[in-house]
Amino acid sequence: MKTAALQKLRNKLAQDSSVFGLWVTLESPSITEIAVGLGLDWVVIDAEHGHLDWKEIVEHIRATVRSETVALVRIAELNSGLIKRALDIGADGVVIPWIETADQLRQAVNFANYPLEGSRGIGGERATCWGQCLAEHTADANENVLVVPIVETVRAIRQVPVMCQVDGVELMFFGPADLSSTAGHRGLWEGPGVADQIHQARETIRRAGRHCGVLATGPDDIKARQQQGFRMIGLGMDAGLLVRSLRSLLASVGRDRLMQSSLTPTEKPLNPPPLARPPESMRPDRDEVMCDVGNGPRAEIAQGVNFECLVGRHNQARNLTTGIVTFAPGAVLPYHDHIFTESITLLQGVMTVEVEGRSYSLKKLDNVVIPAGLAHTARNVSASEPAVLHVAMGTDSPSRTLVDKFFSRRAMPETSTGMPGAERVNRYATAPRVVPGPNAEFIDCFNASLVPGIEMSGGYGLFHPGGRLPAHIHDFDESICIISGTATCVVEGRRYSMSDCQTALQPRGRVHYFINESNGPMEMLWVYAGPMPERIIVDESCATVAGNPWRATPATAPLHR
Repeated sequence: MKTAALQKLRNKLAQDSSVFGLWVTLESPSITEIAVGLGLDWVVIDAEHGHLDWKEIVEHIRATVRSETVALVRIAELNSGLIKRALDIGADGVVIPWIETADQLRQAVNFANYPLEGSRGIGGERATCWGQCLAEHTADANENVLVVPIVETVRAIRQVPVMCQVDGVELMFFGPADLSSTAGHRGLWEGPGVADQIHQARETIRRAGRHCGVLATGPDDIKARQQQGFRMIGLGMDAGLLVRSLRSLLASVGRDRLMQSSLTPTEKPLNPPPLARPPESMRPDRDEVMCDVGNGPRAEIAQGVNFECLVGRHNQARNLTTGIVTFAPGAVLPYHDHIFTESITLLQGVMTVEVEGRSYSLKKLDNVVIPAGLAHTARNVSASEPAVLHVAMGTDSPSRTLVDKFFSRRAMPETSTGMPGAERVNRYATAPRVVPGPNAEFIDCFNASLVPGIEMSGGYGLFHPGGRLPAHIHDFDESICIISGTATCVVEGRRYSMSDCQTALQPRGRVHYFINESNGPMEMLWVYAGPMPERIIVDESCATVAGNPWRATPATAPLHR
């Protein structure tokens, strides 16, 4: 145990200064030596996930000897033997996952302390200099050992006020990914509502005189976390930082690719080298339009079912219509079909959608894609609350044909993802995610690869603070609806702040990108008037006023409706 390093870390925290560290998952102790050489305040050696064995863990700890870098070991679970072993081989403290109650936390503190304060046995290992410094080590071990719980479940969040009353705990760490999973958003780093829960818990911890920590997702997120009051900030995981660096370098030569669970690269580069300017053949003939909810054409399409068009023929969209549909309590849209594809995403409330009798219960942000010709109906199953949907149609002239035919109703499992060759159901909680840009996560809900023969494509995007896409254009029109948070939309140097389901129509050829400049997450639904989500990346200067590639024929003033 490095008492001087622990005291220095505590002094920094007492002054409300940040302490920065690295999450270590790879076996080479050189990684920890590099962290020490760079003066990091701490490392966490991860023995919960991954493949590190005790021989490799002790080598990482040895790499911090006589340094001012505190070495913590994340054990696999709350277990007396694991805590004792980590501390006996010289760790300065333990990080304990899945702590959900104050009693569990008291037990962890008990396991990490020698009697009379705890129940830790005295061993003749590295911590006691192989038995040569029993008295010296045990005299100050209880006072200095760090016990850091990870708050990473919905149940744990609720118990934070009580956990803050447990003696012997100075730091509490948050695990946004597991917290998101227990909140029903598996696969997301910080799902809807999770950021707010973490911030509320953080304020409780700070008021109790304790400190809290979190892993940052990038440089902008580090700054945001500092401003929010997090003081134990992880700069990243060793493997993640390596992958990010390699992908950045590959992107510079047009070779960046997404990784797959099979560990084989995708066939096509993710981001080919940006074009110096868009092709002249893609010169746009219309301006972007920012569409406010409440200002679009409205129609009652069935009793208690109201549609507001945000992007469509009224603002010169081509081959695309998107908007918001509100169902009054108990309202039903009768069976009908279309000659084009329709996408339905639940934003609020509870809904069932039936396709030729197959009935799907939707949770928030679940999506159903219905190809042309399939009869379908939708119902708000709540008798007291409205339901709100985002809809998209692969046409700028929407129409429907009522279907007077009986379909035998069959309730589909909540995990059902649709019927092969027919409708596709995207379950938000379990849908695969891809990383389209820094601090951003996308779900591809529908395209011609997922649903052969459809004429449009689209999906969901989550932008963490600082998240953005590169400047780009499309060979078709695009609709982008901001369903939570605040987005900054940049179109050839023109900047728009968007929120509350405001929707941007980006015509073919307009250079644009979205960025999250706020301190919270931002979510969007994007729809392309093309069968595949293809974008052409252009030089960033093209998204500026000075570098606008179409400035030879200045656009008229952009519309805001």
